[in-house]
Formats: sequence, structure tokens, C-alpha cells
Amino acid sequence: MMNYMVEQINNLPDLLNQIFHPLDEKIRSKFDGDLCLRLERLFVVGCGDSHNAALGSELSFESLTGIATEPMNSMTFARYVAGFVPKTDLKTNLVLGISVSGAVARTIEALKMSTQAGIATVAITTNPDSSLAKAAQVLLDVPVPQNPKHEGMAIPGIHSYFINQIALALIAVRMAEVRGELNDTEAENIRTEILNLALKIEQTIEECDPIVKQAVLEFKKSKEYVFVGSGPNFATALFSAAKVLEASGDSALGQDVEEWAHLQYFAREIETPTIIISAGERDLSRVEEVGAAAKKIGRSLAVISPKSASGLNKLADFHFPVPHVKEMFSPIITAIPGELFAAYRAELIDEPYFRGFSGGRSIEEGGGISRIRTSEIWKNWKP
Repeated sequence: MMNYMVEQINNLPDLLNQIFHPLDEKIRSKFDGDLCLRLERLFVVGCGDSHNAALGSELSFESLTGIATEPMNSMTFARYVAGFVPKTDLKTNLVLGISVSGAVARTIEALKMSTQAGIATVAITTNPDSSLAKAAQVLLDVPVPQNPKHEGMAIPGIHSYFINQIALALIAVRMAEVRGELNDTEAENIRTEILNLALKIEQTIEECDPIVKQAVLEFKKSKEYVFVGSGPNFATALFSAAKVLEASGDSALGQDVEEWAHLQYFAREIETPTIIISAGERDLSRVEEVGAAAKKIGRSLAVISPKSASGLNKLADFHFPVPHVKEMFSPIITAIPGELFAAYRAELIDEPYFRGFSGGRSIEEGGGISRIRTSEIWKNWKP
């Protein structure tokens, strides 16, 4: 039986080569001086995987552009932030709203509340005719190529998350270029670096696949999995936990490295598999301490990290090696072992993705309870 998640993961290098240049050209045409030069504050908003992509992009935007960047859940931004952003006529504030379908009510609401607050808006979506696209001042149409074999299937998002990650990285490069933070040569070098991630993704899949399979078998009896990361890889932790929940239905948690030390350190269950994700840079000294603490109290420990993070890696029961890349781009690579883990866990226990949308769930609207596309959208921001 085909494991459709693994099939999508294996296709990531080809996907990057396929979408890179058309996507980069679109971004260059949309993000011009009028949109970028006067920016002082950037908000990147979305829900679910789109929110995780936003979280993972913060370091890229701040490192490359120098713009204060706040990734945020769409509802938090729409109902608790937008109305408090100081109004200006100088285009100093911008919101990037991400939704693959363009139909997520909370993200549509975030862009509408932004417009009311005098904030410039960009929609990042695969659907140029969507409500999100119509709510934005600028549309970035980011198509996700579809495999005809998967038509009508509900598969946990691999390609859409990956493409959003690439799009946000290229937007950061373009903004930095327009603002003069990068000269033409520097910008092109970074773009080439992003494109060359295809080879590193291929390497990651090849090296991690057999180790992940072994770990899934070792952790077969576990009912909960904890993914831990910091900085941009906190996003990887959240995303990896989401894929486990979607694929196998097991309880899974994404946690910040420092917060793990304050919270999960005291959990009663001794052997809970704990997967630490590290770029081997700013986070390294702290993840080594947390990894040692996890082992000391009896946790089963896996580590997603470069081979250079030797002090951390030697603590692990399983090391899922990833190539060393700039920390700002590391979530593009570090998400892969967690995706493989979720895919093989679901296969092992023969669990349908998304519980087959049974038990009162609905593929359209969560059985009428977890409304995503038909939830109320505020018409006016309320102080």
C-alpha cells in the first residue's frame, strides 16, 4: 500500500526545482519599492500549518531586512492586535496573510481588520479567486502543483507547507534587496543557496528514512510524542506535532526548548519519546542542557540536528542527521524527519489520515464544531 505522505516527502527536491524560478519572478514583481521601502513593522499571519510557516520565517525577515517582524495566529492578530497598531499614511505597516485555500475565515478576517486599521495587506494563497485574495491589496498567487493520483484525497500538508516556507524566504530576500540591505550579488547568492537546498533535502531524506523507521518501531507502544525546538525551529516542533496528530491521531505536542524545562520536565510519564530539533547554532548550548535533562529523567530521546552538534547528538537514542544550513533556513530541512516519523507511525498502526473524518468530523467543517471556512467574520474591529 502506498504511503502518500512519504511519496510527497520524496518529491520535495523536484518540487523545489519546479517552483523556484516562477515563484521568485512573481515575488520580484509584487514586492517593489512602493510596498517595501517605508516598512517599519511586518506581521505574518495564518492558521495551522500557515501559522507555523509564519513562525519559522521570523528570523529570515529580521536577519535579512532589518524589519521588526511579528508572526501571529490570525485570530490573535485580527481581534486583539490590528486595532491597536498606530495608523499611518506612510505604509510603514504590512500584513502577510497566508492561507493555501484562501478560504480560512480567521485569515480573511485578519486582512479585513488590517485594512480597517490602515495597514497594507498581501494575500499568499493558491487560490487567486478566493475571499482572501479579494480582501488583500496585493495578491501573491502561490500554486501548489497537484498530483492527479491524489485528487480527492485528504493528505496531511507537506507540499503546501514547504512551498509557503520557500515563498516566505524569497520574500525576505526580495525585501532586503529592495531596501538595500543586500546588494544584487548578495541577493542572488542567497537565492542560489535556497535553490541548492534541493540537494540537501535529498540527502536528509536518504539518511533519515531508515533511522526514522527504526525509531517508529522502537516507540511503537508510546501514546504521546513531544517535539521540542527553539527560535525558527519552534515552528518545526509545532509542525511536526501537527503531522503526527493528523496522520496517526496520537497525542503530540510541540514545545519551546526553554518551556520544556519549565513544564514537560515534570511530566509523570517517564519514557515519553522526546524529539529535540536543533539548527546547531544559537540554540545549541541550551538544547544540550535540555537533552541531558531529558535523558536523566528517563525520556526516550531523538535528535534532529547537524552532525556538528556532537555534544547533543551523543545523548540521543536516535539521531536524525540534517545538513548544516543557515539557521534562518533550517526549518525547511528540519521538518523532514518529523514528517517521515508521522507518515511511518500512521502506516505502522494502520491509521487513516485525519481519522478518515469519522466520529462526527467533517472534511468541510469539522462536523459543524471546528468551523474553519464558515465561521463568523467580524465586520468591524471592536475596541
